[in-house]
Amino acid sequence: MEDQYKISDQDQKAQIVTMFDDIAFRYDFLNHLLSFGIDRIWRKKAIKVISETHKNSKVLDVACGTGDLSIAALKLDPEYVTGIDISQKMIDLGREKIKRRVISDRIELIKGDSEKIPFDDNSFDVAMAAFGVRNFPDPLKGLTEMTRVIKKGGLVMVLEFSKPSGYLIKQVYTFYFLKILPFIGKQFSKNKQAYSYLPSSVMQ
Repeated sequence: MEDQYKISDQDQKAQIVTMFDDIAFRYDFLNHLLSFGIDRIWRKKAIKVISETHKNSKVLDVACGTGDLSIAALKLDPEYVTGIDISQKMIDLGREKIKRRVISDRIELIKGDSEKIPFDDNSFDVAMAAFGVRNFPDPLKGLTEMTRVIKKGGLVMVLEFSKPSGYLIKQVYTFYFLKILPFIGKQFSKNKQAYSYLPSSVMQ
């Protein structure tokens, strides 16, 4: 654990923005590769959880990245989906993806800060985040903001990594996350530190 990359407290948010701007062009590819495609399955399961109580809703996707969860949320037959992210390059790639799929009338992606969500109280029925809360400089503040913008009876859904409890699986998981994943990430990404930071953020 000693060789983990850590972002300094000073200008943490700016460093995270730079990091995700740098890796945006490979973000989707590496997500699918490094998770062996399991990230797609997890998103579908997350949307299934939401669908049990909140179909046909106004949905906010926080730390939306390139919009994969926002797109998956169309299975809810939502009134509308809005995604926010602090990385402009992630947003730009997401908009291109949405345009190619001809679903721009159903999803809007804008630049926005999870700790200062640019919407009024009670604006959405659902606020969701996939693999993003661990990157909030202040997770409690971000989750509080997500709660603020949903209506009474609304839902906050967080999809995030955790550490396995079984000894053998935990050892394999830790080795993969801290050694293999950063190595592969560095081969494909312009930012050599990003794929050391990301596993470290999961472990924390």
